[in-house]
Amino acid sequence: MMEKIPTQTGTREQLLSDLKNVIQDAEAWLRNGGQLTGDELLAAKEKFEQTLSAAKEGLADYQHTVVEKTREAARVTDEYVHDHPWKSVGLGAAVGIVIGMLIARR
Repeated sequence: MMEKIPTQTGTREQLLSDLKNVIQDAEAWLRNGGQLTGDELLAAKEKFEQTLSAAKEGLADYQHTVVEKTREAARVTDEYVHDHPWKSVGLGAAVGIVIGMLIARR
């Protein structure tokens, strides 16, 4: 039978949070950038760069997770097709008929 692929909701939630922080910091920097001078500007720039770096890392982690899940799903699908070839052929034919009927209706 097919295995359930584990999800990492925390990774996705963290990535979305990091991206929101990047956007908020960018907006604040653009809004207040003209008023900042010297050390304040450097501190704002450093904070923005740190937030951006965290978002990039989160995105890379999430991309890795998605690639791994996709590979696992492909492996499980391949195993299923090899274990149940006639069911797979029948399902493919049924989907083809339905799509053909939908196209013919237009």
